[in-house]
Amino acid sequence: MRSPASQPLLKAALWDMDGTIVDTERYWIEAEHALVAAHGGEWSHEKAMQLVGQSLVFSAGILQEAGVELEVREIIDTLTGHVVSLVRESVPWRPGARELLDELHTAGVRCALVTMSEAPLAREIVASLPKPYFEFLVTGDTVTQGKPHPEAYLKAVQLLQQHDPELDHRHCVALEDSAPGVAAAVASGVVTVAIPHIVPLPDDPRRATWDTLAGRTVADLEELVTLRHADAGSWNLELERSGSGGRLD
Repeated sequence: MRSPASQPLLKAALWDMDGTIVDTERYWIEAEHALVAAHGGEWSHEKAMQLVGQSLVFSAGILQEAGVELEVREIIDTLTGHVVSLVRESVPWRPGARELLDELHTAGVRCALVTMSEAPLAREIVASLPKPYFEFLVTGDTVTQGKPHPEAYLKAVQLLQQHDPELDHRHCVALEDSAPGVAAAVASGVVTVAIPHIVPLPDDPRRATWDTLAGRTVADLEELVTLRHADAGSWNLELERSGSGGRLD
């Protein structure tokens, strides 16, 4: 048995899904365009960008403003069904995501999915992976407040603590691509890595930023957690100096 001093600092990776593991944002945008058009409205790229990373309830409200005459629940079900049908035809994996998931699994680092997509789509993506990488899923239909609120990440940490009471947010890394997702992760206190994809992210010294997950390893994530534990006050300075820790935006 390991002594407390030798316990690994990185205990869990909390993964966003859309835009981080899979490039489904374009599927969502297609679904939005189709739904608005079916109700005689017009949907622009700019409006679609406002919904990236947001909760489906928020998105449904914006679509209602664009002329979609359906209840929120009907909008969510229609969008989700459209995206699920496209995923069943082809899962658009993001570079490096499956490789990093597999390395984390091999290293014994627990993984959880933290997504604003609802369970039907999340289960579809997870079922497409070659191994049971995720211990559990926190989906948009299991929280009362979606990203950018930190509830989903706080819930994930609490679920992880059920099997490891000594784990806390400092032992966890979140991987996110969108501004709402990054904001939620940072607000929860977990070490946060942004991998911008569809929408550029504003400057924020509280996170690390990687251009891609391709080539990234468990050691890179461990280094970020180690830096956070070593001296939270020098977190930003050390990230800038670290070759494997990425850069700050």
